[in-house]
Amino acid sequence: MKKRNIFVFILLGALVLSFLGSTILSCGGKNEDKNNLFAIDTANLKQQYQPQETLALQITNAKEEAIDSVVYFINDKKAGASAANKKFDFALNNQKLGYLNIKALVYYGGETAEVSNRVELVSGIDYKLLKYDIVNTYPHDMTAYTQGLEFYRDTLIESTGSGSGPSGKRAVSDIRKINYKTGEIYKKTQLDMANFGEGATVLNNKIYQLTYKRNEAYLYNADNLEKIKTIPYFKQTEGWGLTNDGTNLYMTDGSEKIYVLDPETLKEVDYINVYTKGTKIKDVNELEWVDGKIYGNIYQKDAIAVIDPKTGAVEAVLDLSALKSKITKHIDVDVLNGIAYNPKTKTFFVTGKNWDKMFEIRIHN
Repeated sequence: MKKRNIFVFILLGALVLSFLGSTILSCGGKNEDKNNLFAIDTANLKQQYQPQETLALQITNAKEEAIDSVVYFINDKKAGASAANKKFDFALNNQKLGYLNIKALVYYGGETAEVSNRVELVSGIDYKLLKYDIVNTYPHDMTAYTQGLEFYRDTLIESTGSGSGPSGKRAVSDIRKINYKTGEIYKKTQLDMANFGEGATVLNNKIYQLTYKRNEAYLYNADNLEKIKTIPYFKQTEGWGLTNDGTNLYMTDGSEKIYVLDPETLKEVDYINVYTKGTKIKDVNELEWVDGKIYGNIYQKDAIAVIDPKTGAVEAVLDLSALKSKITKHIDVDVLNGIAYNPKTKTFFVTGKNWDKMFEIRIHN
């Protein structure tokens, strides 16, 4: 009798599990079938849009279900709704450049289905090609793997990275103050050997220096280069370029994003995606804020992009590839990197990683 009870219990348990499993599967299948009833109508969509355009959204309804309403979301923010399945027009002029994830909740016959799609918002601006004249050429430490460059008063602040190039020579990252005319290093503070310095900027008499993979920034007194504190990044990411607008910091991480950060906490305030009329621009590197625009090195391109900090649109491009022919060739020479603007002379100072020269240039149309 005892054995039989155990057998019955096991049998009943198996039947219950079988029933529950089939119910879960049928529910999942039903839910999947619901979402397959509808789709966002791609006949009305393009792959890329510009900010002056409008998204025309509508749902395909192959089985002609009676749709009560459709609610649309763009990047998880409610964009609006349409009664029945009327076309819904969504203006793009206030959207960030980049990918727009479209989600639609379809309400029909007491049921709800969810469908999605994606388009890309690119710049609507034809960027200009800028020209330049070389005003002066100055010496630059050819062992400095330049990551950040900025004028502070009449002194040049430079952040360097570490590592060894093809020659095998080992460099140590540091933050330094330089006489830009002679290349003399007034003072420098080194990072530990395992660390890799990146972009830097000066705000409120303090120098902010990024690190490549340490996921933290360092704050220094701009007068004596004494380290004040360490500030962790707002998320796990790489540090590349850094500048400021007098209030907030602007940081790059090697992608097309420029993050707007609170200087006290390094928490994200906002972000922009950098785009031309045709594509996103990745590998945005060292930054400089000049007259309300961001000037950014594009890594490996030997070029500077002039970026609208409100939209991320590239407004102009400066090709500086010819400068590389004017420096001394050696085994560790690397790419153009480093932009410093001198407001007194209204000229730019540019150099590169392990370049033996720095060029003062005047940019014009």
